[in-house]
Amino acid sequence: MGRLRSHATRDRGCAISRRGRLASVASVLRCKSSEHRERRHAATAKAFTACVAALLLGACSRQSQAPHFFAEGRPQKLSDWHMVYADGARLALNVGVVAYDVNTPLFSDYAHKLRTLWVPSGKAAKYDAAATFDFPVGTVITKTFYYPLPTGTFRESNGVARTYDQTVEFVNHQSASEGLNLDHVRLIETRVLVRREHGWDALPYVWNAAGSDAELARTGDALPLELVADDGTGEAFTYVVPNENQCAGCHAVDLTTKAITPIGPKARHLNRNYRYANGDDNQLRRWTSLGLLSGAPDVSAAPKNADWRDPAAPLDARARAYLDINCGHCHNPAGAANTTALDLTAFAAADRHLGLCKPPVAAGRGTGDHLFDIVPGKPDDSILLYRMMSHEPGVMMPEQGRSTTHHEGVELIRQWINSLPGTCVS
Repeated sequence: MGRLRSHATRDRGCAISRRGRLASVASVLRCKSSEHRERRHAATAKAFTACVAALLLGACSRQSQAPHFFAEGRPQKLSDWHMVYADGARLALNVGVVAYDVNTPLFSDYAHKLRTLWVPSGKAAKYDAAATFDFPVGTVITKTFYYPLPTGTFRESNGVARTYDQTVEFVNHQSASEGLNLDHVRLIETRVLVRREHGWDALPYVWNAAGSDAELARTGDALPLELVADDGTGEAFTYVVPNENQCAGCHAVDLTTKAITPIGPKARHLNRNYRYANGDDNQLRRWTSLGLLSGAPDVSAAPKNADWRDPAAPLDARARAYLDINCGHCHNPAGAANTTALDLTAFAAADRHLGLCKPPVAAGRGTGDHLFDIVPGKPDDSILLYRMMSHEPGVMMPEQGRSTTHHEGVELIRQWINSLPGTCVS
């Protein structure tokens, strides 16, 4: 709440400053000659209106420009990076910044995400069939979390839409490459991953109430929101912005080195079509053609995870893709949860490594008094589903990154466990 109050205080101060700037603009316009005003009346009125709108959002001078790499330090504002910019009507990508998406995303309290990549000119990431691509020093990756606004809801309210529909949130109803339509979305936070000489650094930024910029929030933040479904029913929850240590907790995929790395930019997550401004194209192919990626094979030879919501994809492929992105970054042989001996990546064999008839390493509340991680044919007897259904600290899985239960994800894993053959013996 302290951060919310500070935002409100800052916004009031900005309003006073903006009134002064508006007065200056009006003064300049009054100085024009009568003849000039008559000749340019329509154009001047249009320009004045546009500048007024931009001034109200503190973005009159904001425009597309080349991204900036900070070799060290923690810039206080997201706009310092020049990766994305808010011009009052949209959240747009700066010069050379590429939007991308993943086949199956990590669940984050139903938030939608705009992912971007920028690689310094003349450099390229090195392709890897299994691990995160080897990005060069200077690479900046951002992920902006936002929600569509429910019909009839003002941005100032706590209501955000619980929906998978993206038809109104993109400019011209096309893709994130064209920018987000700020009339229809509420910006929450943007996480920055930057590749420096010593490795990757993670920096969280929280957007202000006006949606004009985001400020560094090293200690995280908590925002009271309400998920509003299509039928108007609501679910109050607290959206938690992770602090720097929590960011590192998920992105430290190797427990030994504790070095952090991006999770999404892997071949199996990126091997999909994306709608760019000039048409659809496979992301691996597009990154290669842009010089952002080297060493990639033909897309037909690259691994590919399923889209967890694709009804045409096999149930097993959808469930494994969901567990891979939501759980596999910790539950793998080198990850933070390697002591559980549970491997939920896409490469795990369908045996005890995946949790089939596997007893838990430790008992306690997290087991729900169940005996095995996954009991084939019996989802309600499985620890995995029990922990997915919970949003209680100390029980829920994943441990952080959500405050709500992903009902559709739970249903997917329920169907998958129910389809598995076999019997567990105590």
